[in-house]
Amino acid sequence: MRIISGQFRGRPIKPPKVFDARPTTDNAKESLFNILQNDYYFDELKVLDLFSGTGSISYEFLSRGSISVTSVEKKGKYVDFIRSTVQKLEPESTRFFSIKYDAFKFLQKNNLDFDIIFADPPYSLDKIAEIPDLVFQNPTHKVNCLLIVEHSDLQDFGKHPNFTNLRKYGKVHFSFFKSEKKQ
Repeated sequence: MRIISGQFRGRPIKPPKVFDARPTTDNAKESLFNILQNDYYFDELKVLDLFSGTGSISYEFLSRGSISVTSVEKKGKYVDFIRSTVQKLEPESTRFFSIKYDAFKFLQKNNLDFDIIFADPPYSLDKIAEIPDLVFQNPTHKVNCLLIVEHSDLQDFGKHPNFTNLRKYGKVHFSFFKSEKKQ
């Protein structure tokens, strides 16, 4: 695994072999960020990375200069790894926040003032379909917030009222959602 682009481009990220996380593939990650760069200036974004796992997506947003990146992961060993990696990349970082917490509870109980929310839950998780509702039913979500959920081909979000697009990269699927909330 490596950082695809930006300030930390090419830096390898080597999580311990005992980790059972499934990081987003480099090909899928590169394709996702190519899509995002067409519509966003990374240095203007506040990003939430849910189910962060190894932190791969958080590092990409940090590398591209996002204003802030908040990583939420409930497994302590993963949180420690993410914090350690960010410390090596950007020792004085004031743009990165790592929280050891359940992602579902975070969506229910916290302010969601983010431009982009990325969720990469375990593909086998039963509650994946709840994620868009938890985001868009939270009254604090930002107007025009983009939600991206990474999932397998077993999940279909096509009928969700906020669903806008599906992109497939091998076994990796990204469903995109936009807020309907008016300014």
